[in-house]
Amino acid sequence: MKILLADDHALFREGMRHVLRQLTDGVVIVEASDCAEALHAAETYDDIALVLLDLNMPGRNGFAALETLSREHLTLPIVVLSGSENRADMQRALEGGAMGFIPKSATAAVMLSALRLVLAGGVYVPPELMQPGEGEAAPPGIESRPTLTPRQIDVLARVVEGKRNKAIGVELGLSEATVKAHITAVFKALGVTNRIQAARAAERLRLKPTARKLGER
Repeated sequence: MKILLADDHALFREGMRHVLRQLTDGVVIVEASDCAEALHAAETYDDIALVLLDLNMPGRNGFAALETLSREHLTLPIVVLSGSENRADMQRALEGGAMGFIPKSATAAVMLSALRLVLAGGVYVPPELMQPGEGEAAPPGIESRPTLTPRQIDVLARVVEGKRNKAIGVELGLSEATVKAHITAVFKALGVTNRIQAARAAERLRLKPTARKLGER
């Protein structure tokens, strides 16, 4: 498995190499010391399985690099590893396409657990973001859940799996038009505008599909 590690501190990269080799056998680490190198590496290697991205590196803004990577490499999981423990940074990173946000203060065990979750298709939300700060309301979707029908949840589950409208329709016995209508309603209920945001919202809310019933609308 090839992992792109983008961080401008050589000492941190050295420590992360030891952590990442505990993920699985045969880990290959591609290193980048700034955003430009990270973007170039993502273009150069077509077999990268995971990107670990620091937000504060020389050159391009880390959030801009995250946006570019998530837009140009839709299926590539990106995890932000940052010295920041600012809740706004965490929220912005997750909304900007990251599949996880891990503070650099986290233990090796926490990092490994979070990365395994992301590699399995999940989204790692740091505990700091799951609880409201002093004087703050809970983040959207943590305490209040949107009202979705069982069929909409079924459709959303397949959106999370990366399936297109036609494939979802075939699997659930729905027309493409019906699938599209469900997706539109789901996006509105979740307050999102695209499939990536919907997938992250579904993970945060732990929405689970109902049993499949072919032909049910």
